Amino acid sequence: MSYELIALLMFSSMMLMLLSGQRVFGAIGFVAVASALLLWGDGGSELAFTASIKLLNWYPLLTLPLFIYMGYMLSESGIAGDLYHLIHVWMGSLRGGLAIGTIVLMVAISAMNGLSVAGMAIGSSIALPEMLKRNYDKRMVTGVIQAGSSLGILVPPSIVLVLYGMIARQPVSHLWLAGVVPGLMLAVLFILYIVIRCYFQPSLGPALTQFDRSDGLLPLTLKQKFALLHRGLMPLAIIFLVIGLFLMGVTSLVESSAVGAMAATLAAAIKRRLTSKVIEATLHKSINVSGMFMWIILSALCFGAVFDGLGAVKAIESLFLDQWELTPWEVLIIMQLTYIVMGMFLDDTAMLVIVAPLYIPLIISLGFNPIWYGILYTITCQIAYMTPPFGYNLFLMKAMAPKEISLRDIYLSITPFVLIMMFALGLVLAFPQIALWLPERVFPS
Repeated sequence: MSYELIALLMFSSMMLMLLSGQRVFGAIGFVAVASALLLWGDGGSELAFTASIKLLNWYPLLTLPLFIYMGYMLSESGIAGDLYHLIHVWMGSLRGGLAIGTIVLMVAISAMNGLSVAGMAIGSSIALPEMLKRNYDKRMVTGVIQAGSSLGILVPPSIVLVLYGMIARQPVSHLWLAGVVPGLMLAVLFILYIVIRCYFQPSLGPALTQFDRSDGLLPLTLKQKFALLHRGLMPLAIIFLVIGLFLMGVTSLVESSAVGAMAATLAAAIKRRLTSKVIEATLHKSINVSGMFMWIILSALCFGAVFDGLGAVKAIESLFLDQWELTPWEVLIIMQLTYIVMGMFLDDTAMLVIVAPLYIPLIISLGFNPIWYGILYTITCQIAYMTPPFGYNLFLMKAMAPKEISLRDIYLSITPFVLIMMFALGLVLAFPQIALWLPERVFPS
């Protein structure tokens, strides 16, 4: 049996196990270890052991549990909710103001957490009921929350970009900076769409009165509104501590994550919200998510080692370039299309660990910048998350939304935002400097 056929059997076996409902790390790890034993006998068992030692020696891996803890502490303590209330008061007078504010909130949450799931949870629990109560169109509301939460895997400190950096052996600092401009560009495009749509159709996002914006209390004066600004200072200070100190070279990546975790805990204590319930919920969720990431990375390392041993990367390169005679750009587009198809069934982490051992070496051999490709991968994952019929975010939104919002509403709500993201992906494809300008400016070669 040829090595190419073995690689194809490994990949198809893994996909079959994933579609049957097996856990991602279990399916990937089992196929990797079983294949290693069948190919190389008892010596193949060393692959898994070597991968685990490599994982334990990755000092930057400490950033994962610390960033995850920071995000959940801010969420569980209600500090993220304070920021939304501030946005609610200041932007409610605009048509679509709460929807615009939700996008701004999602950018802030992304800069505090790095996970799209956290943005979805906060948006669904805080922003969604507020906008529905203020007579916002339900399709506009669900589309805004899904699109805004997707920024969590692009805006630093993105956990997905940390994982990509580890697997691709690329500096996380460069990847974070590469995600800044595309992430803000997407946020601006979302806001422009909301402004234009609500200008021509005011019923989609009606402007709120002073009475509405004060939550049924007396109308707020300008002085009272300025007094509320302190609610947003603490989250913004935490964002600066995490990202600002790191980019200025004051702290390392791991130190920044530790500073962020400590700052989030101190912020909750200062607000008198550091209760046993908050601590228990934060630790429970942080350990669950961190453990999941650790197991997935471990299985991915093992799977990648077997693929390297088979020479699968060279086989794929030969298939694309020699047999199919594709140009490098055609190969790149095919890769992005496979992400969109896989995103109908898998989350971003699973997609990354499955195809990274194949795609990243091929991208480098074709002469493309791996930092730029990391941003392309992330934006494509965002699109895949929200592509019917099986987009990951679609069903997550359905699980969190009230009963009056149907799955059809969710499908229709996301269509304009997916088109915007495809436009943004095209811009980054056509103009790589959108992603590369900032890291090249901060870290000149």
